Amino acid sequence: MKKYLGLLLVAGLVFGAASVALAQPEGAPEAAAAAEGAAQAAGESLNKGLIALAAALAIALAAFGGALGQGRAAAAALEGIARNPGARKDLFVPFILGLALIESLVIYALIIAFVLSGKVG
Repeated sequence: MKKYLGLLLVAGLVFGAASVALAQPEGAPEAAAAAEGAAQAAGESLNKGLIALAAALAIALAAFGGALGQGRAAAAALEGIARNPGARKDLFVPFILGLALIESLVIYALIIAFVLSGKVG
């Protein structure tokens, strides 16, 4: 019983003190409007920063993935040529086509990064 009484006393004290602590002075609406304007400006700045971060991550991840893909494609093509040197002519065109498709994805990411960076500035 004493436990609940102590808990009730603490809750009453917290809620009673909160109403006094959160009371607003007379000029509060004007200050609130100014604070809201500052928060909105900070939000726009944050949005621009996040857009710039998205552009940087887009090109970084695309370049990383493209480099890994091209490396694996080259390793597979060279391994195929090493196993069967006569198949060099048959492997060359698909290898170059695969590299071009991988590189096109990186170029698309670069274009997206440019579009996103245009929204920042």
